[in-house]
Amino acid sequence: MIIDTHCHLDDERYASDLDDVISAATKENVKKLIIPGADINDLPKACKIAQTYENVFFAAGVHPYEVGGYDRAKLLEYAIHPKCVAIGECGLDYFRLPDSGVDEYKARQKEVFIDQIKLACELKKPLIVHIRDANEDSLNILKEYQDSLVGGDLHCFNASPILLELKEKFYYGIGGVLTFKNAKKLVEILPQIPLNRLIIETDGPYLTPEPHRGSRNEPKFTNLVAKKMADILNLTKEEIEEITTKNAHTLFKI
Repeated sequence: MIIDTHCHLDDERYASDLDDVISAATKENVKKLIIPGADINDLPKACKIAQTYENVFFAAGVHPYEVGGYDRAKLLEYAIHPKCVAIGECGLDYFRLPDSGVDEYKARQKEVFIDQIKLACELKKPLIVHIRDANEDSLNILKEYQDSLVGGDLHCFNASPILLELKEKFYYGIGGVLTFKNAKKLVEILPQIPLNRLIIETDGPYLTPEPHRGSRNEPKFTNLVAKKMADILNLTKEEIEEITTKNAHTLFKI
């Protein structure tokens, strides 16, 4: 059994065949799925999907690119829902910066990130973290609050060695990038992550693993990630499934 800990099933690219996508995942032994929150305006849809399908859960959060629409009161409304298993995805992303007002933009991302961390601490729910080109700032913030967190997921782990400092409290989300030909850093660092800290994700519809790269990603493709992880770690695919599923259950309580 595999749990896809991060799949944007509320994305429009699943709108026409969501039933088929979830059914295909189930047939391929992907039995539980988590929709991360990204945009405050998408939370009603994510919540509705989770209510419709017994094996689908969601998280309530605001992606760093969407901080302009951050609304704590609205976020809290969905964060306390019974099928909401985490806060996020939230974090820092400095990959696309504005032409002016960069310092203010980064400061706003940090402010919204920290507020979501505090919400996770208050509700005793794990945190789903997005980090891109912002490793040091993210690490410093997470280290400050990690003792108050029940746990967290470094979604789409970017292979930064400094983020291994968080391994006592955080899990490392591994997805299709692991299968890419240019994923040398991730392949090298994977064995340094404790087995009890590994979880599997798609980040669908993005980051589709080989040999399907270029097409829409789906939860069923987590099987390809599990196989690649097994090859790198000299384990069987069944062992990887057992390990990562146990870890996901422990973190998200599903």
